[in-house]
Amino acid sequence: MSDPSQPPAAAVTADDRRLVDACVAGDAGAWETLVDRFGRLLAHVASRTARQRGVTVAPPDREDLVAEVLVELLRNDAAALRSFAGRSSLSTYLAVIARRVTARRLNTALPAGHRPSVAASSRPRPVDDEGRRAEREHVESLLAGLNDDEARLVRLHHIEQRSYGEISHLTGMPLGSIGPALSRARDKMRRADADHDEAPAPTGG
Repeated sequence: MSDPSQPPAAAVTADDRRLVDACVAGDAGAWETLVDRFGRLLAHVASRTARQRGVTVAPPDREDLVAEVLVELLRNDAAALRSFAGRSSLSTYLAVIARRVTARRLNTALPAGHRPSVAASSRPRPVDDEGRRAEREHVESLLAGLNDDEARLVRLHHIEQRSYGEISHLTGMPLGSIGPALSRARDKMRRADADHDEAPAPTGG
């Protein structure tokens, strides 16, 4: 007797199978198609997963989470996509991955109720001119550790608050590649920031 909780083996459509195979083969057009078709689903799952944990995410943070899901799909030579066996629909499979990635991020990186953006604090607080200047200098020092393209992406998205569509228009980058590129840049900045925090303080002479 079959388990009713398990989807039928034929749940995946031929089009979805071809799409996954093309993405695994490195077809940029197929990747764009996957992002266009399932981007809204990934955003919905990320928001719902956060909401179930009592976390409210702003649109930029939701885009960050979607970008991390996309990076997960491409990680280790697209291992997640290679593992798609077709025992469920592609949308169900991607939703499961989105829930897992979002839950992992919430458990490791989200402080009580909100995730801060790279260039801004999660909790508004009064900052004097000297504090603002120091904070900007710190952000600029982190940006200096990126290459020119990465730094421009971070400035456009996190400082100028540009949408992915605007960034694509301004830079010529494919829409589906912006999220993963931003995620890689943010990872570099986080590592640089962690290294800075762990460095021993200079001692007086």
